[in-house]
Amino acid sequence: MKNKRNSERDDYRLLKNKLLIRTFGMLFFAFALLAALYSLFLKGHIADTFVGFLDNFVYHDYDRAYNVYSIYIRDYMSLFFVVLSLLLFAIILRFYLNEFSKYFKEINRSIDALIEENSGDIVLPSELTAIEKKINHIKHTLEQRKLAAELSEQRKNDLVVYLAHDLKTPLTSVIGYLTLLRDENKISEELREKYLSISLEKAEHLEDLINEFFEITRFNLSNITLEYSRVNLTRMLEQLIYEFKPMLLEKNLKCELEIAPDTMIKCDVNKMQRVFDNLLRNAVNYSFDDSTIHIAVKQNGENLCIQFTNCGNTIPKEKLVRIFEQFYRLDVARSSRSGGAGLGLAVAKEIVELHNGTITAKSENEQIEFTVTLPLL
Repeated sequence: MKNKRNSERDDYRLLKNKLLIRTFGMLFFAFALLAALYSLFLKGHIADTFVGFLDNFVYHDYDRAYNVYSIYIRDYMSLFFVVLSLLLFAIILRFYLNEFSKYFKEINRSIDALIEENSGDIVLPSELTAIEKKINHIKHTLEQRKLAAELSEQRKNDLVVYLAHDLKTPLTSVIGYLTLLRDENKISEELREKYLSISLEKAEHLEDLINEFFEITRFNLSNITLEYSRVNLTRMLEQLIYEFKPMLLEKNLKCELEIAPDTMIKCDVNKMQRVFDNLLRNAVNYSFDDSTIHIAVKQNGENLCIQFTNCGNTIPKEKLVRIFEQFYRLDVARSSRSGGAGLGLAVAKEIVELHNGTITAKSENEQIEFTVTLPLL
């Protein structure tokens, strides 16, 4: 804090020095003029000139000219001196303020450039370097925020287009198979069961996509609040793996859990379960068939580390750094079965950070690893 104050003091030193020099210059000039006026008025130089003018060009009589000067000028000499002094001081002050107001005009110009979003940095006089730095910092910050907002808006627009397409695909299938069931009177029981099974599967997928739309609304319109309680993490993860058995069987996956019995943790149970659900779902979606998903829980000092590891295509580094962004998806082509709206990992990151924890991703040699680190409260 002290260094910051010293830096600001140094930034404004040039401006203060310039204003100080101008102020002393103005005062010196003002006193010099006042001294000249004092010499002219009170020591008789103007009186002699004025009387000589009246004598030579008006009255041609020195005594009469002197009497006119005495009546109309000499008796009011002090008043004339004060008025003239104030007038000269006002003129000098006007010039001084004109010089001073140039700084405000420059700052106003820079603010206009900021509002108009002109390209390039704003340049101010050298004595306004400190203000120039701050305005350019604001300019760059606003540009970054605008770019981030545009990217976010573009991702949302793309998401709506993609989800609209994904909604239409299963809906078309459901309508098609139900139409077949209605129109085909002599359909075999085996085929009927197959069509119903496909229709149910597509309808369930359609429900998942609709839920994603609600997820987007909840994510943007509400703040996540935590309700802490102590929970048996071992049982929570065992229950989660059990619920995922149908999904694991579809790809012939195994899920191994490495955790000490009755490991306890204090957290918001529903929110943290949502984090683990998202991580395991991602592991299933992006795992090679006939491979193993490994979940390991280890204590590291005052923290608990939960690792989800699966075998899958290596995620490129440029995608890995964006994996926790809202609406970001690894599968740009958006296959109909893998991946969702791109909110799962973004929500998981927010929940973990609200628990004062961290979540990281690593991928190399066809292995993907997510690590959640939570404090042991």
